[in-house]
Amino acid sequence: MSRIAKNPVTIPDDVEVGIGAAELIVQGKHGKLALSLSSDVKITLGDGQLIVAAVDSRQQANAMSGTFRALIANMVKGVANGFERRLQLVGVGYRAQAQGKILNLSLGFSHPIVYEMPDGVSVQTPSQTEIVLNGADKQAVGQVAAEIRSFRPPEPYKGKGVRYVGETIVLKEAKKK
Repeated sequence: MSRIAKNPVTIPDDVEVGIGAAELIVQGKHGKLALSLSSDVKITLGDGQLIVAAVDSRQQANAMSGTFRALIANMVKGVANGFERRLQLVGVGYRAQAQGKILNLSLGFSHPIVYEMPDGVSVQTPSQTEIVLNGADKQAVGQVAAEIRSFRPPEPYKGKGVRYVGETIVLKEAKKK
C-alpha cells in the first residue's frame, strides 16, 4: 500500500463530503469541488475521516491510492481554508491592475495584456507590482499563476519579469570586456 494513502484525511467540522458511485464532492465555506473517482481506489468515510485504499495489489492501484489521497486532502484544505499564490512584478514600468475577473498587465510590450480569470480563481492587486490569486482549487490557482508568469518570465541578467514571491532568481554575470 502507498505510504501516503496509509494516512487518513481528517475532515473539519465545516466541510461536507459526499461520496457517489463515480464522484466525490467536497463542500465548504470557500466553495464546492468534485473529483471523478477511479476504479482502482476505494474510499470510505467514518469518524470524520476519509480512508483511501487500493482495490487490489497491482502497482497501478497502489499508485492511484496515494494520488487520490493527496488530491482529496488538497480539496478538503481548499474548501476549508483556500489556497493563495502571490506574484510580484520586477521591472521599470511593469504594472498590474485587477478589475473584477479581469487582470490588466503592462509588462513592457507595445500592448497591454488582458487576462480573464477562470471560474473559482479571484485576483487582487494590493499594489501595482503585486498580484494575489485566491481559490479553493490548488491546481487552478497554480495554473493561473504559471500562465501569468509565462507572459514575462524573469530574465537571467537583471531579474526583470513576473516572479513568484520568495522565488530566487540566479543571475548570470554580465559579459566582461
